[in-house]
Amino acid sequence: MDKGNEHRSGCPINLAVEVMGDRWSLVVLRDVMFGDRHYFRELLAGSQEGIASNILADRLRRLVANGLLWQADDPSHKQKIRYSLTEAGVQLVPVMAALGSWGRRHMPASHELSVRAELLERGGPELWGRFMDELREQHLGVPRPPGTPSVFAELQTAYEKAVAETNGGN
Repeated sequence: MDKGNEHRSGCPINLAVEVMGDRWSLVVLRDVMFGDRHYFRELLAGSQEGIASNILADRLRRLVANGLLWQADDPSHKQKIRYSLTEAGVQLVPVMAALGSWGRRHMPASHELSVRAELLERGGPELWGRFMDELREQHLGVPRPPGTPSVFAELQTAYEKAVAETNGGN
């Protein structure tokens, strides 16, 4: 944990906020979880919010130190580090689904960026469980049940369709 065991209180909400309660930590986790981004440059270039490189480096360090991400050297390139979700990070899917659902209903969210949140909301715990199994396979190497359809592909397809509709496509 950051700063050893120094926490403001033992309240579970406080502890969660201390680990991921700033805007950028949640955005980085979102991009790793839903954007399939694993490398610093992917996270930096793909940030719709325009995260600064020093902030990204700091948040990646914090998320690793707090056990939400783990890092490994990329075998294809000595200087590249791959970031993946830990089991604790995977278990944030219901939290991210709830945040997305709330943001979609109460804030001026765009249609194309709301589609995945809407699908996660409609799919509920069953869909979240399948998505967590898929993330475990992708990030932790734990095989998911055979024949399980890809939730990531379903979310991505819905997003791409919404973008096409917004841009005057089909």
